[in-house]
Amino acid sequence: MENIEAKNNPYYSRTDTTKLDISNDEWKKILAPDLYAIAREAATERAFTGKYNEFDETGEYYCAVCGNHLFRSTSKFSSSCGWPSFFEADKEGVYYKKDTAYGMERVEVLCKRCDSHLGHVFDDGPKPTGLRYCMNSVSLEFVPDSQK
Repeated sequence: MENIEAKNNPYYSRTDTTKLDISNDEWKKILAPDLYAIAREAATERAFTGKYNEFDETGEYYCAVCGNHLFRSTSKFSSSCGWPSFFEADKEGVYYKKDTAYGMERVEVLCKRCDSHLGHVFDDGPKPTGLRYCMNSVSLEFVPDSQK
């Protein structure tokens, strides 16, 4: 799926893994309001509304903000939680932070290149990892194998 954001984003690249240090003021000028709210302010899209929730094609998932590689479709599974779920992330693509917002203790998943919020990871996923990366579709860009 074509990323419209990338056309107006000078920081977007699927090959450059250089760490970005861009202010939220700058991101706000570049990103669509829904992507900015989720990626930069840790908002969440409504359950069962995301374009990748019930989506099953073979390919790669990238950060919609910067183009960093995040997931392979072979790690995606149907969790019925309302958001696209994966049992494994690209170790070079993401990092984790403790999240105590809303009176809960969770583990936030962020893009390692641009520090954008992607979602959360839980320990109730399938084998082999036992993890469930519960991601916001808005934060993801999918590229099918046929376009690589």
